[in-house]
Amino acid sequence: MKKILLVFIINFLLCFGVNAETEKKEVKDCFEGVNRATFAFNQGLDKAIFKPLAKGYRALPSPIRTGTGNVVSNLSNLITIPNNLLQGDFHSAGINTARLAVNSTVGILGIFDIAKQLGIVKDYRKEDYGQTLGTWGVSEGCYLVLPILGPSTLRDSVGSLTAFLGGDPWYNVTVKNDTHYFKESDYYMSRGAGGIDFRAKNIDSFDNLEKNSMDFYASVRSLYLQDRKQKILNSKKITNTQDDSDWDDIKSE
Repeated sequence: MKKILLVFIINFLLCFGVNAETEKKEVKDCFEGVNRATFAFNQGLDKAIFKPLAKGYRALPSPIRTGTGNVVSNLSNLITIPNNLLQGDFHSAGINTARLAVNSTVGILGIFDIAKQLGIVKDYRKEDYGQTLGTWGVSEGCYLVLPILGPSTLRDSVGSLTAFLGGDPWYNVTVKNDTHYFKESDYYMSRGAGGIDFRAKNIDSFDNLEKNSMDFYASVRSLYLQDRKQKILNSKKITNTQDDSDWDDIKSE
């Protein structure tokens, strides 16, 4: 039933995407009232929980932050590789597969970037199912703000749903199936660590954006949509408050 529903939604998006692309309309904020309420809720959680955690994490010794960031980046390849293949980018798929194999074994689950030392250069372009739908011509649909997860679009939400319906190997072996090797908590802890790692890397830029924005909600919406377009185009440009580089490349306090 879930797969049938997903196929229906994707087909709807494909039809909607063709029409939207033809009319060249901007992404609509169809649910702005609800989105702003959710955004305010997320901001409350951020100030009470996530920002303090990010500050504490940022104060940790560099090797700990670097190792944690490496593990999170290594796990992200489990989503990036299948999307490399779906987009026909076989070169990046090969590089990311080699990095995943080397760092998951010799690099101890990715704590150490041994692949880099062996000359397997990191491909910073993380891919997901929302980006793949975008490369296939599916338009963004309406802008959405999801509880806790933050900015999204109808297309990106469907992409996330695809991951949870079998497209995310890490989710499959930790939550969906009982493999006896991993626990559900392993998945949620890794997702939480990834969120805190990203928040810590962008803590200064988020603060500056909030201070200098007349409408913080609108600024975040604009930056998110801009960042997604750049990622679909595989642009090397980094959008403010969307930096997910290595800790060694980020100037922190």
